[in-house]
Amino acid sequence: MLEASLKKEIQTAYSRFLDSRGLKARPAQKQMIAAVARVLGSIRADEKGKRLGDSHLVAVEAGTGTGKTIAYLLAALPIAKQRGLKLIVSTATVALQEQLTDKDLPELESHAGLSFSYSLAKGRGRYLCLNKAEQLLDDKMSQGQMALYEDEQARVIEPGVVNAVKALMQQYAEGKWDGDRDRLDAAPSDETWGHLTSDHMQCSNRRCINFSVCPFYRAREQMGDADLIIANHDLVLADLSLGGGAILPEPSSSLYIFDEGHHLADKAGGHFSYSLRLHTALRLVGGMEKKLQQFAGQCSSPYLDDLVVKLHQPIADLLLALSGMKDLAEALLFQDNRGRTPRVRFAGGRQPESWLSPANEVAQCSQRILMQLEQLAALLKEALEGNLADIERAQAETFYPQLGFLINRLQQMSWLAGSFARPDEPGASPTARWVVLHDTQAGQDYECCSSPVSVAATLQEHLWEACFGALVTSATLTALGSFDRLKATLGLPESTPCEQLASPFDYFNSAVLEIPVMRSDPGRANEHTDEVAEYLNRELPGIQASLILFSSWKQMLSVLDQLDTSLKTRVTAQGSSSKSAMLQQHRERIDAGQPSSLFGLASFAEGVDLPGAYLTDVIITKLPFSVPDDPVDATMAEWIEQQGGNAFIEWTVPAASMRLTQAVGRLLRTEKDRGRVVILDRRLVGKFYGRQILNALPPFRQVF
Repeated sequence: MLEASLKKEIQTAYSRFLDSRGLKARPAQKQMIAAVARVLGSIRADEKGKRLGDSHLVAVEAGTGTGKTIAYLLAALPIAKQRGLKLIVSTATVALQEQLTDKDLPELESHAGLSFSYSLAKGRGRYLCLNKAEQLLDDKMSQGQMALYEDEQARVIEPGVVNAVKALMQQYAEGKWDGDRDRLDAAPSDETWGHLTSDHMQCSNRRCINFSVCPFYRAREQMGDADLIIANHDLVLADLSLGGGAILPEPSSSLYIFDEGHHLADKAGGHFSYSLRLHTALRLVGGMEKKLQQFAGQCSSPYLDDLVVKLHQPIADLLLALSGMKDLAEALLFQDNRGRTPRVRFAGGRQPESWLSPANEVAQCSQRILMQLEQLAALLKEALEGNLADIERAQAETFYPQLGFLINRLQQMSWLAGSFARPDEPGASPTARWVVLHDTQAGQDYECCSSPVSVAATLQEHLWEACFGALVTSATLTALGSFDRLKATLGLPESTPCEQLASPFDYFNSAVLEIPVMRSDPGRANEHTDEVAEYLNRELPGIQASLILFSSWKQMLSVLDQLDTSLKTRVTAQGSSSKSAMLQQHRERIDAGQPSSLFGLASFAEGVDLPGAYLTDVIITKLPFSVPDDPVDATMAEWIEQQGGNAFIEWTVPAASMRLTQAVGRLLRTEKDRGRVVILDRRLVGKFYGRQILNALPPFRQVF
């Protein structure tokens, strides 16, 4: 039970916050504070602070206008501080991280009377690596070609890139920039940034000559002293995959808040997915021995000479095994009776028996090589400390990141091959496995992919059972009005308390939901696309600010092509520039009194905040069902059917319901907003599942 003193502290902080800002209490916000405090504040622990029992998780769906970030912070911060726990707030997007650090947390500090410190946690990939930047600027590295291994085409470092890196280094040296890519006004391209950042395998940690001024480790030092840490789902999952406590504080001494929690399952699925391009892997492994020989030739180390000899046969064995997998992939993608096939999925995730032996050989050979290279990495660490006579520190500093790159690639190779070498456990959720054909500048490549269809068991073991307590929250957690899908996908215990809070919006009087009469069903794609174009040509002239959401690139581009010339000038379509630039251009047009329409796909169905006059009409071209041939969804559907279920009703429809709820949520962002949602898909009123989906939407005034 929540202690009386904590309850009083939370209530007082909330009252101060409201009074200081001249606000009135929101019923849903009060409910959320109470729900979070009730669960997280009632977790029992032994005398050493170890959690007792399983009543430590809670899920809350709180729509736009609730003020959920302030609610969960007010509830969880006092509890975490009183118990000596770290509070980790994890988001799915950079936008919400920026909202927390730039707005919500400063407001809480200023107005609630709470004393706390906070820090933003990011992975190494977001920070400048001074060592790699200095190597790039070295005369030998910045002239001509630079390629670590044969699997990467030699890339010329252009003078413009060198000048840009010099400018970044100067900004950092002068204290005008902290090394965080997201803090740059004009961030470098992904290709340029790839030369300037590191990962945990390439980083030599405290042995690096730049460790004391390293942007990443400076940020990590600040994080260690913070009461509250803002992270993202990917970083939390990376920490858990390393056992927990490697990047972030120990799960057992942390309270987690997963905001934008509806993304957590997909993020986890991606985190535990593997892929391997076989031709690329052959080029990588084929150049490995030569690269090691070159390094050994620069040093006077008998160990290195011996290592090259030891690795000769394992490398040859790995090349042979990779060739075996390549031949199988080629035969699969170019079957005589079907011709060229861009992608082949193994039904039920069950790889043919012919794949097991070569995949197992790739996994074992990779591991044998990895053992030797990890010993070399340990040796280079000694050289970095100046403890070796036959390998100079400068030589180790140059080769260590390259060795880390190679170890990283071999680990990924081993993980993917291991997935293809092992059949799934009987009764367990399957792994989706498929092979993709790619046309590249270097020729055709065959990519083997694997992904779990469910991460429920993994999250249950490594997150929910390991953490002290956790909240999962979002504006959209339910599917068809139920939390069942959330619990199933995230592995939350059936007993987890779940709350769906009422929205502060008066939906019925603020917006109308229209489902116009259509001649064509979306199943007749060409006819439906033509009719969508007709509708927009007829309706857009009378609309000032609109967002049109499509389910496919093909339909969006076709509709755009069919728009009247007079309308095309007002449209900004996804792909023309970044999402943030598109939204900024849209706002500027509306501010100037000009009409503006945004054309977008799934990424525009959430994270788009256009209040008031910036958005009056949301037009959704069809129900957002998942792509029928998506390998993971298709494997999941087969698994459900094999267990006697109905995949369409149990999986496909609930997923579409969640996506549609997110999409219509773009319209009303404040209580003063007014507008219209139009769905150009009569299946909502003509199919048996349509009423379920409609009932799960906000209670707009409906016009059919």
